Amino acid sequence: QEWMDRLEKMWVGKSYNGLNQYDVAFADMIRRFPGSDIEPYKDMVRGMMMDVSDQVKYDSWDQLYLYCYRVASTVGLMTLPVMGTAEGVTQEDARESAIALGIALQLTNILRDVGEDARDRGRIYLPEEDMKRFGVDPQTVLDRSLRGGEVDEAYRNLMKFEIQRAREYYRMAEKGIPMLAKSAQLPVAVAMELYREILDKIELNDYDNFNRRAYLTGFEKLCKLPGVWLRVITGSWDMA
Repeated sequence: QEWMDRLEKMWVGKSYNGLNQYDVAFADMIRRFPGSDIEPYKDMVRGMMMDVSDQVKYDSWDQLYLYCYRVASTVGLMTLPVMGTAEGVTQEDARESAIALGIALQLTNILRDVGEDARDRGRIYLPEEDMKRFGVDPQTVLDRSLRGGEVDEAYRNLMKFEIQRAREYYRMAEKGIPMLAKSAQLPVAVAMELYREILDKIELNDYDNFNRRAYLTGFEKLCKLPGVWLRVITGSWDMA
């Protein structure tokens, strides 16, 4: 509740009593970039609260989607007024793609970090309905993350399903790149493409995200930049 109260105080901006310099800077940003909505900020606080509990689990994709929206999609909605949109495009036009990108990025985080989350925090973010559908025992995920072990076919199929889901959200997010102001298109596109490549790395690791971390080297990241830059300057992102 304290976070919500501070947020309301920053948003109104009538009094800075009890606020630190970061809060004041935030209030100044809100005034400088009109069009912001307080709800994504409140939703991010709600998302952080979902992570506070020691017993973090998600029964369904709908529940995990809500978590991903709150902790990641909200960032896109918060930054839209700052980045700006292309001529003739409203923030509302770009909203769906911004949400999709947040879902894609956070789901990629979850798939990359299955072993780390289970090993270090005792958490499994994968939806239980999906694990049940593919015959994956949550306890096996914990055990393999802690003690090692080979990936079996059931887990591979689960990962293939979740990776395909993430890629669908990346495809939806692509449509939003040309909707952004020119100055914002390249950095957002680079972040999107580099994160999307993590899914390829998981596949190359034979879906072993228990003991092997999927990542791009610095050289691999550099190699991706020219292609992304070309797509941005030619406007070849799909807006259909």
